[in-house]
Amino acid sequence: MGEWTYGICGCFNNFGVCIISYFLPCVTAGRNAEKAGMGSCLYCGLMSTLGCIGWYVVAKTREETRGLRGIDGSLCGDLLMTLVCPFCVVVQTAQELELTEGPQSIARE
Repeated sequence: MGEWTYGICGCFNNFGVCIISYFLPCVTAGRNAEKAGMGSCLYCGLMSTLGCIGWYVVAKTREETRGLRGIDGSLCGDLLMTLVCPFCVVVQTAQELELTEGPQSIARE
């Protein structure tokens, strides 16, 4: 299985995401959840502001991202990382999901 492209402390690899996440973490959390296929940006962004529920939403988004990118880990580990540094988790997840959005190749049969 794979590993994260950017480390948990690699917040400044994408300065734009870093600044938006610092001032409006719910926006980045909502975008992450939508890109990971967990629901609408608005709904998940609002849910991310609700304490324990927000931590779960951010950790679940991280888990879904790991599934999309084939990264090792568990929901328990994702929740622990979210509790320790939610800002870093949101930025790392956003950076990983941006890589997933790249141009897709279509194979013809």
